[in-house]
Amino acid sequence: MLSDKLQGALNEQMKNEFYSAYLYLAIAGYFESEDLPGIASWMRIQALEELTHGEKFFNFITEAGGRTDLRGFDAPQNGFDSPLAAFQYSLEHERFVTASINKLMDLARDEGNHAAQIFLQWFVTEQVEEESNFGLILRKLERIGDDGNGLLRLDEELGARTFVAPAPA
Repeated sequence: MLSDKLQGALNEQMKNEFYSAYLYLAIAGYFESEDLPGIASWMRIQALEELTHGEKFFNFITEAGGRTDLRGFDAPQNGFDSPLAAFQYSLEHERFVTASINKLMDLARDEGNHAAQIFLQWFVTEQVEEESNFGLILRKLERIGDDGNGLLRLDEELGARTFVAPAPA
């Protein structure tokens, strides 16, 4: 059973996850326009992952006897000054998501909702990986600087990513 407060917070996080998918798809569009199809593909896969995260929240809310509340959001940023700026923006977004997940975990703990805590633990772990992945790519882009060959190598490397559906929460 979910309290109204926890249900509302879970619905808000579901919105954040779906927004993340929308944001990463917008960033994929930016990379497509920059003729970097590998990085665009990486972002499209990131968008797919975020959709599955939003669906996990949808499923948990309903399975816990709650009521889903799909909420709208503003348009994401579509343009960036550089690949580095796109990944800086992405890492900041992931840090926002991490803070949101942590607040949700605190609320679940305060309410003694063990099922929600177990559900949210997967996201706590996932956010460590998300920030690490974006941070690594960001550091590579910083190292690459204005080296076009380095950027093309990174484009090839990121283009090798494949989508792996996350395990059910």
